[in-house]
Amino acid sequence: MTLLLADDDPITLDSLAACLQPEGFRVLLAKDGTEALALWQKHQPDLLCLDIMMPGVDGYEVCRRVRAADAQVPVLFLSAKSEEIDVVVGLRLGADDFVRKPFGKHELIARIHGALRRVSGAKKASATFTLGPLRVFPAELRAQRDDTAPIDLTPREVSILQLLHDRAGQALSRDVFLDVCWGLDYMPESRTLDQHIAKLRKKIEREPEEIIETIRGVGYRWRGSASAR
Repeated sequence: MTLLLADDDPITLDSLAACLQPEGFRVLLAKDGTEALALWQKHQPDLLCLDIMMPGVDGYEVCRRVRAADAQVPVLFLSAKSEEIDVVVGLRLGADDFVRKPFGKHELIARIHGALRRVSGAKKASATFTLGPLRVFPAELRAQRDDTAPIDLTPREVSILQLLHDRAGQALSRDVFLDVCWGLDYMPESRTLDQHIAKLRKKIEREPEEIIETIRGVGYRWRGSASAR
């Protein structure tokens, strides 16, 4: 597996490489967003870890350009920016995760492995399923409503929809979503799930809570019945 790490701090880059190479990863290092985009285009890495504040092309712009060409490759932001709006912007651009600096070695490795597992799982999944007006194609990381244009999904968004479909009618707690869609070794922020749900709703719903219903004090559910075709 090849990882692309982009950060304008050479000490941080060296530390990340020293942390991840013993785990068996091939590591590509970029000192800014321009170099990150060049390395991504040349090597097509399996996962990107991006700092946000970089000179010239920042991490947000790198993510936007990568997502415009590839809806599947996991993108993780590693940033000292800690305001909720920073996380929201990153997720809206298509990032899979947001890791706040400083972070521990084991937390980072766990999140990287979790993101790679989700992509692997999404690629293996093949059965199309529906949630009301939405048809989901897991293997293609996309969904469709009627005759509208295809809706690109991230592996985690597919995982969330699959869970809602498989447990149709059940009020699912946030812990269930985090365990299934993020992994037991994931250490989430308190708003992580809600931010992903908000972004997903904008993609797939035409009316509020048309597909994903909020259960106050519990979590979320889909009120339909499971079916696959």
